Amino acid sequence: MFNMEELTVAEISRMLAAGEISSRQLVLNYMERIALYDKSGPKLNSVLELNPDAVYIAEAMDRERAKGKLRSPLHGIPILIKDNINTHDKMRTSAGSIALDDNFAPYDAWIVKKLREAGLVIMGKTNMTELANYMSYTMRNGYSSRGGQVINPYNPEGDVWGSSSGSAVAMSANLCALAIGTETDGSIIWPSHMNGTVGLKPSRGLVSRTGIIPICTAQDTAGPMTRTVADAAALLNIIVGEDPEDPSTWCRDIPEDYTAYLDKDGLKGLRLGINRGYYDDFSQEQKDIAERAYKAMADCGAELVQDVNLPHLRSDASVLLYEFKMCLNAYLSSNPHLRCRSLKDMIDYYGAHPQEGLKYGMSILLDAQYNTSGNCTDPKYILDKAKCQREAQEEGLLKLMDDNALDVLICPGITDCSPISGYPSIIVPAGYSSDNMPFGITFVGRPFSEPTLIAAAYAFEQATHARKAPKL
Repeated sequence: MFNMEELTVAEISRMLAAGEISSRQLVLNYMERIALYDKSGPKLNSVLELNPDAVYIAEAMDRERAKGKLRSPLHGIPILIKDNINTHDKMRTSAGSIALDDNFAPYDAWIVKKLREAGLVIMGKTNMTELANYMSYTMRNGYSSRGGQVINPYNPEGDVWGSSSGSAVAMSANLCALAIGTETDGSIIWPSHMNGTVGLKPSRGLVSRTGIIPICTAQDTAGPMTRTVADAAALLNIIVGEDPEDPSTWCRDIPEDYTAYLDKDGLKGLRLGINRGYYDDFSQEQKDIAERAYKAMADCGAELVQDVNLPHLRSDASVLLYEFKMCLNAYLSSNPHLRCRSLKDMIDYYGAHPQEGLKYGMSILLDAQYNTSGNCTDPKYILDKAKCQREAQEEGLLKLMDDNALDVLICPGITDCSPISGYPSIIVPAGYSSDNMPFGITFVGRPFSEPTLIAAAYAFEQATHARKAPKL
């Protein structure tokens, strides 16, 4: 088997162009690694389902390449996507739920259409925290009734965090070339932080949500999960754009090529705000990793504005809860062949299968069904949404950045200000603690400032080269 560890998109593309490897060989080699490390050996359990047609799609991409047809710079490259993203093929889209294990989606998600058009090979679906961690207030990170528990590749006792845990673990363990996750409240950034990968949470409205099992319109998005910043930028190029069915994407000005912002000097002259507002969450080891990261940024020519502190900014639970019922019911109604055509149907199904499906209960589902109207006219929801958006944006992150003339806000580890505000963020590995657990640094920007964030994150990555592959 060819050594697949830490191959970048640029390296794979060069090898494909030189005829050193084929897309077919890539798919087979990644599948072998899945067999060796995900389903046996350490049993990471990050891959929920494999596409039985992946090899044939790869062979077709090889034939196109031989005829001189390249659909994009990522032509023929294998990718894994989270199990809440529709694929109109032989794979299911269940969000890890046994109640939705009959969901053979009747249409591709908009981003899946973009991936197919660009010639990527959708190799399979990744495991995830069930229903994107919006089923029970006590749900364990990385657990789903359909897929079981995802395991951290660095420390089997460590947390995997966030609902995109399968995408992060598969990416970190070199089980795929690229991956996609989704985020409502930290589910790209948090698992990337805990599993040593790069995660890019785009500005709300940059990437369509059509065909993704939802939580809410206020905060949902999809984004790249990769091993390098360059790979994240290359994948972002493919999935952005206007979708007629998602109003958040309408009339956006989008750069032609995000990889054009990969600049080793991308930190030079930037004014960075250092957020130590939740340092109490971290050990001294983790604080030391963060402080070394800040010094590296300063050494790269950035101007550090110290202690621009923004404490945890929590999304009002009612916003997610009230939108969840309406958005999920709309999604489920789009497939007439489902056994569960509504949130109520799902609750009834779980109730009839408690041993298989209710290890952690379904408290959130019950709250959403019986304590909200499902039509988003509830006064509490309307007032809370307006308040939350205002406090996160004009009176929160944007005000902090304007008051301090910041280009980027730097947060140690995770941050919740980005998903709530809808503003972009990218996390890059910064080091490892003595228990071998990764620690990342998050770069947060203004709306649609992905070019600035990519430049800053790339410069930091190139200066530190902190990521190391897990020993499996």
